[in-house]
Amino acid sequence: MNKKIAYAVALMLLLLAPQVAYPVFLMKVLCFALFACAFNLLIGFTGLLSFGHAAFFGAAGYVTGWLLRDAGWSFEAGIFAGVLVSAGIGLVMGLLAIRRQGIYFTMITLALAQMLYFVFLQAKFTGGEDGLQGIPRGNLFGFLALSSDLAMYYVVLAICTAGFALIVRTIHSPFGQVLKAIKENEARAVSLGYDVDRYKLLAFVLSAAIAGLAGATKTVVIGFETLTDAHWAMSGLVVLMTLVGGLGTMIGPMVGAVVIIALEDKLGDIGNWLADVSHVDWFRTLGDSVTMVTGFIFIICVLLFRKGIVGELAGLFGTKQGSGSH
Repeated sequence: MNKKIAYAVALMLLLLAPQVAYPVFLMKVLCFALFACAFNLLIGFTGLLSFGHAAFFGAAGYVTGWLLRDAGWSFEAGIFAGVLVSAGIGLVMGLLAIRRQGIYFTMITLALAQMLYFVFLQAKFTGGEDGLQGIPRGNLFGFLALSSDLAMYYVVLAICTAGFALIVRTIHSPFGQVLKAIKENEARAVSLGYDVDRYKLLAFVLSAAIAGLAGATKTVVIGFETLTDAHWAMSGLVVLMTLVGGLGTMIGPMVGAVVIIALEDKLGDIGNWLADVSHVDWFRTLGDSVTMVTGFIFIICVLLFRKGIVGELAGLFGTKQGSGSH
């Protein structure tokens, strides 16, 4: 019951958030939070470290952006098509990688994702290095204009809430319990008669589809799509979000996404404030050193906060955390 109350309070705060913060920034945070939760479904609850999730995030963005701008599809049809394409790519990638374990699985996903990156670089419909520009938001179901940031925010909130609810339902279903068993002891799961590879493949495809949902939605919000979303660095960024927030927790990846995206957007302002307070002009260069700062945060988390922000707070206050907890 306490968890339901916490979710209800969080949803209420999100409904009120546009009154105190810029809606486009909030939408970006929501999309990346969903992306991180999709990744956490795979690594935190199934034990599979994919370093190719940018492929799903970027592919859905390109497909949705092209369909909305050049093919004249509706908003909902474009989003759905992007999710389907990501799920299809996840199925192909999963079939090739899922029988490998450990670092071999990780490197195969990275290699396949980079192959797709070079496809996007060379393909005409993606715009190459220029990307897709001027992607329209369109209308929801043909009547709700999404040109308003406020209207778009509540649509994005509904999409991300539905995606998060799907992840929660999956984790607490019998299917999710098998995934946790595979993560804890794969050999024992095999001895109990479970087709481990099939379960891992289903989890991989579901994670890819939800990552695609996040990527497609983000593209419509921002209005453009570039190679950055499909680059391996984006896969590293979602790993960082998950580790900073708390691996294997439900809200951890969302907290990590808020921290990292806020740093990327507000680091320059923070640097200027520190420079004004301390009279040290060097702080004004922080805005140009986002990668260095996020790398430093990653090192600190690995060395001192192994459970992430949520995991450490849960341990501090004696709350039970870990796989399947939220």
